[in-house]
Amino acid sequence: MTETVNDLAAFAGSVRSWLDDNWDPGIPRRDWIDRVIDAGYAVPTWPTEWFGLGLDGAHGRVVADEFRRVGAPGSRQDVHNLWANTLLAYGTDQLKHQLVRPLLHGDVAMCLLYSEPGAGSDLAGLQTRADRDGDEFVVTGQKVWTSGAKEAEYGMLVARTDWDVPKHRGISFFFFPMRQPGVEVRPIRQITGESHFNEVFIDRARVPAANLLGGLGDGWRVLQTALAYERSVMGDMARGPRKSLDTKFASPDEGSTASSSAEVDLGALAREVGRADDPVLRQAIVRVHTLRTVNKWNAQRAKAQLKQGESSPILSLGKLAMSRILHEGAHVQRLIVGADALLDGLENPRGDAANFLSLNAYFTSIGGGTDQIQRNIIGERVLGLPKEPEVDRDIPFRDVQKATVTR
Repeated sequence: MTETVNDLAAFAGSVRSWLDDNWDPGIPRRDWIDRVIDAGYAVPTWPTEWFGLGLDGAHGRVVADEFRRVGAPGSRQDVHNLWANTLLAYGTDQLKHQLVRPLLHGDVAMCLLYSEPGAGSDLAGLQTRADRDGDEFVVTGQKVWTSGAKEAEYGMLVARTDWDVPKHRGISFFFFPMRQPGVEVRPIRQITGESHFNEVFIDRARVPAANLLGGLGDGWRVLQTALAYERSVMGDMARGPRKSLDTKFASPDEGSTASSSAEVDLGALAREVGRADDPVLRQAIVRVHTLRTVNKWNAQRAKAQLKQGESSPILSLGKLAMSRILHEGAHVQRLIVGADALLDGLENPRGDAANFLSLNAYFTSIGGGTDQIQRNIIGERVLGLPKEPEVDRDIPFRDVQKATVTR
């Protein structure tokens, strides 16, 4: 045990020394990320042939701690970079050589092409099809609730490639090029006034067979890994006010790499409006703080179990907890600002921020698998409760009543 502690301390010293020699807040971001990748600190637990150092999780956390200490970005993408981690686990060497480094740089805009109008909670019931045509697949179908689709260069796409096997076994997973004929993106206007989500219509668009991840028909297994990384990020993420508003009460969430992620400092807000001595508000603020703290501990536990190419059901606890934290935090924020919560618009920043967070909390309740789906996962895979009945699980998908196969 002493040797392990001493080893970690020595390693922390080496990371600290490297940061002292290299970190400069004024350095252009791209130049800095280049240094981080080349040093292996972007993905320290990855293999050395893919920009990593081959370290264990404990040493990886040391890297994160030292980077956080000086406020330097770019480390521990082996935990948070959904796109690169999924690609590393299941992509061909050709695709990894093409995209891994650009993904670590953030140069490649991505989106998730999972949910469909008839396949949300039961994602295995998807009907977007991908048919082999030589060295390519021809894709036709519709996706919905796709964040970032307008800007995306690639989408991580799940599509049905075999209609004659049960639904979970006939799915394949692709890195799908978005900027091509046959792909139409239509924004969906949200209750917050934003349009982060989109519908995506795909009509005989093409994806190279080399962009298949995990093998033909292996898409459900790849998807579980990708969802685990997504839930890991969403379990960390607490979104702050609109970017155009004063964010002096927003403190960065150290666990997330999302630029819009923040935790509102409810204590500072209560002091600002002169309500810090209210015992009911103080109790509510501490309750939110407790939930946030416990969720960070749970995230550390889950990520300690998460290995490359695998998923951890414990991440569903963090995802579900963050959903509650966001709803609870927004509620307490409304209580703190009082009557200002009846007001909206940029001319009423306190009320607008509280209302925005209340409405936006549903993003986390739905995205990455709904709260109800997380409860099912926790019940079945963490608590060991019986699975829900699923009458179509073991029959060929073309025989499922809702399947619309062109014969």
